[in-house]
Amino acid sequence: MSIAIVGTVAFDSVETPSGKADNVLGGSATYASYSASFFSEVELVSVVGEDFPAEEIAAFKQRGINTDGLEIKKNGKTFRWRGHYGDDLNNAQTLATDLNVLETFDPKLPDTCAAAQFLMLGNFDPALQLKALRQMKCRPKLVVLDTMNLWIDITREDLLKVIAEVDMVIVNDGEARDLTGESNLVKAAKAVMAHGPAIVVIKKGEHGALLFNGGEYFSVPAYPLEEVFDPTGAGDSFAGGLVGYIAKSGEVNNDNLRRGMVYGSVMASFNVEDFTLNRFRELTRAEIEARFLEFKKFAEF
Repeated sequence: MSIAIVGTVAFDSVETPSGKADNVLGGSATYASYSASFFSEVELVSVVGEDFPAEEIAAFKQRGINTDGLEIKKNGKTFRWRGHYGDDLNNAQTLATDLNVLETFDPKLPDTCAAAQFLMLGNFDPALQLKALRQMKCRPKLVVLDTMNLWIDITREDLLKVIAEVDMVIVNDGEARDLTGESNLVKAAKAVMAHGPAIVVIKKGEHGALLFNGGEYFSVPAYPLEEVFDPTGAGDSFAGGLVGYIAKSGEVNNDNLRRGMVYGSVMASFNVEDFTLNRFRELTRAEIEARFLEFKKFAEF
């Protein structure tokens, strides 16, 4: 089954304790789409400028990602972000943000995207997330929303409107606390559910992630890596793996949600092993399945 993923495609310049990478492919929709493509068909909806390389569009297609929804704006420049990570790899310091074509982004879903059975609304303006959702031809089996502190702080009312219409919300622990005012994550998850979503996922960086599904609760660890090269896109890779697996299974139930959480953590663990999408470009399904089994051993007792 197919997933429509709406979000940002960007050029990133990143520096971490392990090194730096300049003007490399990034963006919420990029990481989520690459990750999900290992499990399911993906329909990408985003916007780039004329400076976006044709070879990157070809690379999307090579991964089976449909780019009919990727708008290329004439005389425009692609969204750019520059950031720095210190010893605390859970928090990035933003050094520069150039919205460029993203400033006038108006998501338009082609027919194939609008007919997708699953929809993932990546991290961007909540008003535009809602606009994308309203373009779906029929209600998807699962609508997933990701967001960040910026939208919680400056567009809270718009964010709460779109949250009320989705099935799953994915946030990190800081965002969950900021959104709800609850310091306890269990209370924070319940507070988010009170706005409408039946499922809440709270990411905790190197400490794994929590799933709240009605009265069900599940915790998945992070993979123990000796060195993290670049955490950029880890959360989006997690979300892509989670939703990609659920789409592959075809059914939204507790067992598939739990397995999806593990696959999401698997994909995030590969993503951070190198800069940008380098690790995903060479990743195989055999490696994914082998690491999935390692996660299973972590949790058995």
